[in-house]
Amino acid sequence: MISIEQLLNWKEAGSFPDDIPLLLQSLLLESSGDWASAHRIAQNDPSDDGSWVHAYLHRVEGDLGNASYWYRNAGRNLPEISLEEEWEYIAMALLEKS
Repeated sequence: MISIEQLLNWKEAGSFPDDIPLLLQSLLLESSGDWASAHRIAQNDPSDDGSWVHAYLHRVEGDLGNASYWYRNAGRNLPEISLEEEWEYIAMALLEKS
């Protein structure tokens, strides 16, 4: 099981193992500046969690209209917290499921 501390260490290091869940990979790729690869992963995941990560990525991009669409698909509202706080919130939720 991956801990939030391990995930944050990978985030800081800018590298991670390739055998972790794809949506966690997406978050880590975005944090290292590879938005396009992160988006490809989220876009190909039809789950509510995939829509949530997809929404977050469009929020990072600054496309709030598109982000709002994906938040609705995920059954969520556009958050009023910082991007950093949301990143950690999503990561913790995904870790609990893995």
